[in-house]
Amino acid sequence: MKNKKIFSISFIVLISLLFIGCSNTKGILKKEESSLVDDDAIHLQIAHVEPESRSTHRALLHFKESIEKNSDGKIAVDIYPNGSLGGDVQLTESTALGTLDIALPSTSVLTTYSEEFGLLDMPYLFNSSESAFNALDGDVGEYFNKILEKQGLVCLGYSYNGPRSTTSNVKPISKPEDLKGLKMRVMESPIFIDYYKTLGANPTPMSFTELYTGLQQGAVDAQENPPSLTFANKFFEVQKYSSIDEHVHNFLGVIINKDKFDQFSEANKELIRKEIDKFIKEQRKLELEDNAKAIEDLEVIGNLKTNFLNKEQKEKFREALEPMYQKYSKIFGPELFDMCEKYNN
Repeated sequence: MKNKKIFSISFIVLISLLFIGCSNTKGILKKEESSLVDDDAIHLQIAHVEPESRSTHRALLHFKESIEKNSDGKIAVDIYPNGSLGGDVQLTESTALGTLDIALPSTSVLTTYSEEFGLLDMPYLFNSSESAFNALDGDVGEYFNKILEKQGLVCLGYSYNGPRSTTSNVKPISKPEDLKGLKMRVMESPIFIDYYKTLGANPTPMSFTELYTGLQQGAVDAQENPPSLTFANKFFEVQKYSSIDEHVHNFLGVIINKDKFDQFSEANKELIRKEIDKFIKEQRKLELEDNAKAIEDLEVIGNLKTNFLNKEQKEKFREALEPMYQKYSKIFGPELFDMCEKYNN
C-alpha cells in the first residue's frame, strides 16, 4: 500500500513537470514566432501638401496598408494630404518640434536648416531623373541626411516631386532668351530667384495656394512645376504654352522627428525604413508615369501648345547659367557640385 502511494505521488509530480515543461516550450515558441514589432503600439501621423490624386498620396496609402499589415496592426498610420495641417514650412517646423511625426516637405524648404539644400534646386544639375535618383540614394543624400540629423530630424529617404517644367501665357520657352521680361512665379527660394534673374526674367515669389489666382489675374505670366502637378491643379485653364524643359528634378524629404524615432526598437526602425524604401520606389515609378500622361493631357485636354527641349537646347540653358554656377560654387563649395556631377556620367 505504501509503495502504491509513493508511486502515485511520483506519477503526479512527473506529470506536473511534463506539463510545466510543455507550457514553457509553448512560451518559447510564442516568443520566437512573435512579430518584429515588440514595443507598445505606434501611431504615426504623416502630413503633406499635395492632392489625393498625386503619386505621393497614392503611394502613402499603400505604405499605410503595408506597414499596418506587416506590424500585425501594432503600427497605425494616419495621413493628412492637401496641406490640411499646414504648408511645407509649417509641417517641417511641426516635425522638428515633435508635434507631427512625419512630413514630406520639398527640399527647397529645407534651406531653412542649411542653405546647402539650395544645391538641389540648381537648374540642370542632373541630366536625368535616374541620375538624380542615384545621387539622392547615394552619398549626396547621405550628406544632407547628416545635416538634418543635427537639427533633430531623421530623413528616411527622398520621394520624387517630378521634373519641373515651364508653362506660360505669353510664348513657348525653347531658349534662354525666351525668358527675358517674363513675370515668373517662383518659390521663396534664393536659387529659383537667381535662376530667373540670371536669364533676364522677373521672378515673383508667390505661395503655391495663390498661384492659380495669380496666373488668372495676370500677376504672373508663367510658372514652373512638374507637369503632373500643373495638370492636377488645372493651371492649363489659365496658360497657353507648355515647355518640357525639366530644369530641376525636385524631391521631397521624408522626415521624422529624431527623438521619436530614437525611442523605437531596432526592429521597428528597421521595419519603418524598409516600408519607406518600398514607398519611395513605388512613388517614383508612379510619378514618372503620371508625368508622361500629364504632358499628353496638358496638350490634349488642357489644349496647351507643347514643345520639348532636346539635349542641345538644355545645354544652351546650362551654358547661360554658368555665372550662377560660379557664384554658388563659392558658396556651397566645388566638392558638393563634383559629388553631384559624377552621377551624370
